[in-house]
Amino acid sequence: MTLSPLGHWYTHGSRSRVFAGDGLHFHGLHKLHQRRYRQLVKEHTHSVNAAVTGLSALPSTAESMASVKAMSRFLHHEDVTLPALIEPLQDAIRTAVAASAGDVTLVVHDWSMFNFHTHTRKKDCFKRSHDTDVGYDLGTALVVDAANGRPLGPMEFRVRTAEGLLTTRPGVSTSPPAHVDELAGVMADSARWNLARPLVHVVDREADSVGHYRQWHAAGHRFLVRAKSDRRVRWKGESITLKALQTKLAGEFRDPPAGPLTIPTTFGPARVEVLETAVTLDRPAVTWVGDVQKEVRGQPLDLRLIMTRAIDALGVVRAEWLLFTNAPESVAAATVARWYAWRWRIESYHKLLKTAGMNAEEWLQSNGDAFAKRMAVASMACLTVWHLQQDVSDDAAALKKVLIRLSGRQMKHRVKDTAPALLAGLEKLLAVADLLEDHNLNEILDLAQRLLPNLFNTA
Repeated sequence: MTLSPLGHWYTHGSRSRVFAGDGLHFHGLHKLHQRRYRQLVKEHTHSVNAAVTGLSALPSTAESMASVKAMSRFLHHEDVTLPALIEPLQDAIRTAVAASAGDVTLVVHDWSMFNFHTHTRKKDCFKRSHDTDVGYDLGTALVVDAANGRPLGPMEFRVRTAEGLLTTRPGVSTSPPAHVDELAGVMADSARWNLARPLVHVVDREADSVGHYRQWHAAGHRFLVRAKSDRRVRWKGESITLKALQTKLAGEFRDPPAGPLTIPTTFGPARVEVLETAVTLDRPAVTWVGDVQKEVRGQPLDLRLIMTRAIDALGVVRAEWLLFTNAPESVAAATVARWYAWRWRIESYHKLLKTAGMNAEEWLQSNGDAFAKRMAVASMACLTVWHLQQDVSDDAAALKKVLIRLSGRQMKHRVKDTAPALLAGLEKLLAVADLLEDHNLNEILDLAQRLLPNLFNTA
């Protein structure tokens, strides 16, 4: 058994494998850079705590500073590009999508600000709102398995700096005026991803924009977006806000026709009630024309409105979603609701890059380009943990128990493991493995028992 899709890398680095039987291709990296990439992924998995801003030394490196210097040379090398660094992730995602039982693949889009207002060496930080809201803005297209909600990895990400937009997409990208303006380019490029299932793009309320709906629909893209309650639509010939429509139809919510549906939420399992109706968006789109906002008329757009509410065990409504989608009617409303419930996977991914795992806001890279490259490496380390989570074998279950115990973290009732806890445990396991490269375990325990008898004396 291997630890992860990177297991072959760690033990047989020259073979360049991800999953057993599948080749890992670096079309854009020289072999020397490929070896350093593999080493960096392992070092990122090894450095997961709030006090670490660089990398820990591994058995193959002489000392920590040598490892940090080697990483710096790698990240600043002109031949190491973002499109090349994302290739291993994309290959692993393609393999996972091909093995999925889902009829479609979800691509969840979101943005997260990495704050660096105290890092004075970063001269290209982007100021989003005020003087302390400074850093790099990360936009991610996270692929999620539509059959079970498992995160499969980021197929693309973009880092906005004061100097422009850095992207894993080949070619030069300019900085669009707003987050939602980035999505047309991502959706258009998704045809090049060669994923084995049709795509449905899932976005939160930030993307509730009539003009963009028309643009995406005309280009043939399927989308699922949470709408704002003050959005005005035409329903059965009447102009009405979604909030008013929701109130009007409040008595018609029902369990899905296929039977009760329970979804995981931040407050625990919740029973879902759904109500679907057809609406038309016929209002002008408000858009920027130069430096001026103008209303731009367009063709009326018919969409499915799926009203969803999540109810806890006490019967309290804990969440309500108003969902627009152009997915075909053959897709049940309950299925669409479940798709949106899995949108939170991208929040967990961003959290794993921040305080729950990689502590990226403490990284000391001096510019956005190096930061973005390191983000690609760290994402591959996250993929290692996700792959272990997905493994249902007895060996994987045993290893996960060991990692949770090593992490020292308490799991919630009926929760066996979490990605942050597994990552923390894996960090300690790698540290132990590094130590045992040069030291004998029995000798270490003997020293501890003699010098720290209160902690290690078993008598």
